Amino acid sequence: MISLDLDADVVSLTAALIDIPSESREEAAIADAVEAALRQHAHLEVVRDGHTVVARTNLGRGSRVVVAGHLDTVPVNDNLPSRREGDLLWGLGACDMKGGVAVALRAAAHVTEPVRDVTYVFYEAEEIEASANGLGRLARERPELLAGDFAVLMEPSGGVIEAGCQGSLRVDVVARGERAHVARSWMGDNAIHRLEPVLQRLVAAQPRTPLIDGLTFREGLNAVAVSGGVASNVVPDEARIAVSYRFAPDRTEDEALAYLSGLFDGYELVVTDSSPAAAPGLDRPAAAAFVAAMGVEVNPKFGWTDVAQFAQLGVPAVNFGPGDPLLAHKQDEHVPVEQLVSVEDRLHAWLRGDEGGRDE
Repeated sequence: MISLDLDADVVSLTAALIDIPSESREEAAIADAVEAALRQHAHLEVVRDGHTVVARTNLGRGSRVVVAGHLDTVPVNDNLPSRREGDLLWGLGACDMKGGVAVALRAAAHVTEPVRDVTYVFYEAEEIEASANGLGRLARERPELLAGDFAVLMEPSGGVIEAGCQGSLRVDVVARGERAHVARSWMGDNAIHRLEPVLQRLVAAQPRTPLIDGLTFREGLNAVAVSGGVASNVVPDEARIAVSYRFAPDRTEDEALAYLSGLFDGYELVVTDSSPAAAPGLDRPAAAAFVAAMGVEVNPKFGWTDVAQFAQLGVPAVNFGPGDPLLAHKQDEHVPVEQLVSVEDRLHAWLRGDEGGRDE
């Protein structure tokens, strides 16, 4: 079995994690290595659920924080093994998010007397469909393992805080017509032609920019695919435009769907995927205290992340991790060494209580 040295520095540990292939649904090896490394530390209670590993302190502190990161990556793209060039560490998952996982693993091993009890969650299948997500499975089946007053998701955020996240709704806008031979097209009704108003409405729609907890979110509404037609000599009787709507956290999934239903009134809508948004929650005491302690910039999260899973459980959460999120899933994915070190220093200091104040 592959072994991980949690006494190694954060850069070396990140490289070791990168070098364990862990494409979604292939996380067994990395989960085994993480579990074995954590079980060497007596101050942790370790629980395995599938290829998701949970490690907890039970010190009777006055509050509990959850620190979470996913173990899986997108498929390899000629970007393994890891390599370091100067101040950058390159490789699949370097920023998304094995750097964040390394920070959390070292915290689990070395912050043995945190001022808050800590639950560390290293989970599977974040990069694929929501039904496979290990954190989501825990939320549905074992929510007690995710209980806490606050959560930090180690998603890449460039070493600053990205609060909340936008929801994601995908629908097919369907137009129906009637088939006919193209030589006698007047005998039919071309469904593709019926989609023209849909595109016009999309182009005319203005993205909302609501201000939430002092942060300006910017919604996205886009056609992302068009399908239709059965043969080159047949007038199509069905056509679809796939529409992606990234909606701000002042809307629920139902409200987002109601907006699209109104925008595309007169058309059939088929929901193909839906995930809730998460409010920044910066007005919650635990979140406000974390922001103050980190002393870094706070931005809205435009993409969707698993902070939404915590929001559904009533746990305020933020994204805070090393790496540029714009590099996630790219062949040239890399992470600055300085961000690995700075995120580790800030998070570990907060867990130790160096920013002041022990929970009573």
